[in-house]
Amino acid sequence: MEELEMENRVELARVEKGLSQEQLADLVGVTRQTIGLIEANKYNPTLKLCLMLARVTGKNLDELFWIKGER
Repeated sequence: MEELEMENRVELARVEKGLSQEQLADLVGVTRQTIGLIEANKYNPTLKLCLMLARVTGKNLDELFWIKGER
């Protein structure tokens, strides 16, 4: 089975809300480094973290995350 590559718009959603990486991290209970890795597509967040990011940014999961090549 091939590994799926994910892409995201977490950075765009964060900037639209006027949040720094540190502020977003505090709101969802992770480190600033974790947010940076997610934004760089170098960390695969848990479903719970994805849902928290969606809630805080006012986006739905489809707007934040998708499989590379399927958009």
